[in-house]
Amino acid sequence: MKRHILFLLLLVTVSAVAQPPARRRAQAAQASEKPQPSAYRDFPTAQAMPEDAAWRRDLYREIDLSKEANAVLYFPTVPQDGRMSLFTYLFKLVLRGEVKAYDYKLDMKEDFSEANIVKGKELMDRYNIFYEEKDGKVRVNDADIPSDEVCYYFIKESVYYDQHTASFRSRITALCPVLKRGGDDFGGADSKYPMFWVKYDDVAPKLSKLMLMGSSLNNAATMSADDFFTLGRYQGDIYKTTNLQDRLLANYCETDTALTRERNRIEQELRDFETHVWGKDSTAAERTDSVAADSAVVKEKPKRTSRRASAASGSDTPEKKTKVKRTKTRSSSSGSARSGSGFSVRRQRR
Repeated sequence: MKRHILFLLLLVTVSAVAQPPARRRAQAAQASEKPQPSAYRDFPTAQAMPEDAAWRRDLYREIDLSKEANAVLYFPTVPQDGRMSLFTYLFKLVLRGEVKAYDYKLDMKEDFSEANIVKGKELMDRYNIFYEEKDGKVRVNDADIPSDEVCYYFIKESVYYDQHTASFRSRITALCPVLKRGGDDFGGADSKYPMFWVKYDDVAPKLSKLMLMGSSLNNAATMSADDFFTLGRYQGDIYKTTNLQDRLLANYCETDTALTRERNRIEQELRDFETHVWGKDSTAAERTDSVAADSAVVKEKPKRTSRRASAASGSDTPEKKTKVKRTKTRSSSSGSARSGSGFSVRRQRR
């Protein structure tokens, strides 16, 4: 029995020594390598929106990737150094079937039903994206993915009040990449082609693994795409709100000035609701009025000037007029007695 045990130990030792040095180094490096932050994050960071929210308002925004704040979603248009754009990442998820894509309807209403699911091959045929098909498998090169033409995103944003946590929050519920085509080919204005909708809850665990550059000044700073949307780092103009008449802002704003004014009004309504969600603080208003009244009294109080400044300026006001008192003095010398009574003038100081 002891001979069998010694033989097994000798066999294990010989096999370990006989292993190539390069393989041993690779295994040691793999064992000591620590996982990256994006390797084990498989969950969304945003808090789920309750279905029984006491107050909610749904907004639709257009994100222009030419703006500095949104450019991190656009570059690089072709994957390089392990980095890729948001559309390249989303499109690959749709092609692999890891995320469901829903067709964009002409009425601009998102439909997340099973009947409205669109496949990746159908999208490539619709938008003339080159691909190769072999043995029932579709293959597309990174250079053929039109990431450079996706210059906009439509997002659906829900601003709500959570009565369970007494907090005012904002959350994205849907994303839609938008192609920009037509200007170079036909010499006219560019046209926008919304491609498909994806539910943000479906892609949030995946977006937590897509690392983006966090700053133009510090290239070592990175953040995930999920953090980018959760923290509200994007900038987008409102083009629609959920309303009873189901109208776009452009339907009742005839000029660009009126459209800008309407957008600012909606943004101000959201800020006012967040500020006064618990009602106006009357005590704070009274304190503010009291401080304002005291400041007005202090401003009305006249300034006092020093006597030296008054004397230097030669002013002769009744308050600062020097009193002159004439006192009768008796001279101790005979000369003064012969001349009669004399008077001297003496200034008295207050």
